[in-house]
Amino acid sequence: MSKVHVFNHPLIQHKLSIMRDKNTGTKEFRELLDEISMLMVYEVTRDLPTEEIEVETPITLTKSRTLSGLPIGVIPILRAGLGMVGGIMNLVPNAKIGHIGLYRDPETLQPVEYYCKLPADAEQRLLLVLDPMLATGGSASAAIRFLKQRGCNHIRLVNLIAAPEGVKRIEEDHPDVDIYVAAMDEKLNSHGYIVPGLGDAGDRLFGTK
Repeated sequence: MSKVHVFNHPLIQHKLSIMRDKNTGTKEFRELLDEISMLMVYEVTRDLPTEEIEVETPITLTKSRTLSGLPIGVIPILRAGLGMVGGIMNLVPNAKIGHIGLYRDPETLQPVEYYCKLPADAEQRLLLVLDPMLATGGSASAAIRFLKQRGCNHIRLVNLIAAPEGVKRIEEDHPDVDIYVAAMDEKLNSHGYIVPGLGDAGDRLFGTK
């Protein structure tokens, strides 16, 4: 089954508490999401492999370590996932960025892909799928499925807040994909919003409500 990693770092929890506040404005909300994303990717990449190299410092030659293994790709789910890209790229500036756009068919209620642009070598990268909210898990599961259909099998899901229902969906649909979250909330309400949550992340991020 998928492993769920919940980050309890004091800085992450402090910043998330401010984001939850309904009185936090768009500018501050956007800046906090950027900051938390940067703090999270530090932990998401903790187990990346390294290799020993020789470096010449101003003093002498020495052995040091550098990243090895798969390069990273960052895949935000449009539109709210865009708010997590900047913070991650601050720490992983050489990562390539792809985008996945989904909407829900009003008749079947199933996620439909309307846009997908990936790095040419996406199947050879460790892909971090980004979406602030893991609610029902439908969009995230569909995005991961679309990536797998294109030959991508090294995938991690990164969310700000998750509901148990969303985690369960990912565990059932993609047991090979680990989930990284800043908080595991209580449940979904009758409208599909995470409780206590922070409202609609996309609207708060872009000031559209």
